[in-house]
Order: sequence, then C-alpha cells, then structure tokens
Amino acid sequence: MIRKITAQDFNYIYQLYMHPVTNPWLLYEMMDKASFQPIFNDLLEKNIIYLYNEDGTDVGMFKFIHQQHRNAHMAYLGGLAIHPDYAGKGYGLKMMQEIIALGKQMNLVRIELSTASINERAIRLYEKTGFEKEGILRKYTWLKNENRFIDEVMMSYIY
Repeated sequence: MIRKITAQDFNYIYQLYMHPVTNPWLLYEMMDKASFQPIFNDLLEKNIIYLYNEDGTDVGMFKFIHQQHRNAHMAYLGGLAIHPDYAGKGYGLKMMQEIIALGKQMNLVRIELSTASINERAIRLYEKTGFEKEGILRKYTWLKNENRFIDEVMMSYIY
C-alpha cells in the first residue's frame, strides 16, 4: 500500500535518506536532523512524497511529481528507496507495480526517472517493471563527499 507522508513520518524519512546504504543513491548529502527538517517540510508542503507499507510496516518511500501544463501527461519518479532491512525481498518490485498503477489512475502517459549509471540493481528493477533506457545524462549528479560527478541513466515507462 502507498500513502502520502504526514508530519509524523519525519523520523522514518530522515532515516531512509541518511542511511549509509541508501544515501549514496538519493539526492541529499548526509546531514543532521535539524538540517533535514526544512527539506522535509518542503517535501511535505509540496505533497510529493509517499511511503510504501506492507502488512503495517513501512518498507520504502518515493517522490512522485506530477508535471503541469504541456507535460501534465507525465510524472517524475525520484527518491525511491527500500529500507535496507527489507531489501532483496521483492518489496521494490511490489512498490514499482503500485507506482505504475498510481500513474494509470492519474491517467498518465509517461513516468520518467533517472538513476546513477552505476546503480545496476536499480536499473534491473526498473527494466523488470517495464521502464526503458532513453539516454545518459553526463556528469549529472555531484557527489560532494567523493569530489566527483556521476552519470545518470534516463528511463521512462510509457502506458
């Protein structure tokens, strides 16, 4: 089951973004809770972040940003993570299937995402659920703690 976050989800969202296993694949550098609070408040206000829950347990999250105007037929999928305690148990596949179903309910034509070109596990998951590679975004993400850029793979799901 997926649901939009509430203010009470701060600790879980913070933990997922700052977990040493998931953080390298997500948008924000490591930071303390006080520094993350304004980011969380912005995500909450924009109403774009969801939790994935299985049998009463939160196991993952994602951002789903419905575009506007001429791009209102699509959404951007980002910040997707399964908590490391639940990795490798099929939850990523289930969550992706629910995301695709959500897009269908919203009458979308396209979902797009980008992922690090070295994140082979994520790429395999996305391809398994019907996403296709569209190209490489060169030097797209700056990893401050590693002092380097990484390329991203642009992918999309077309209904």
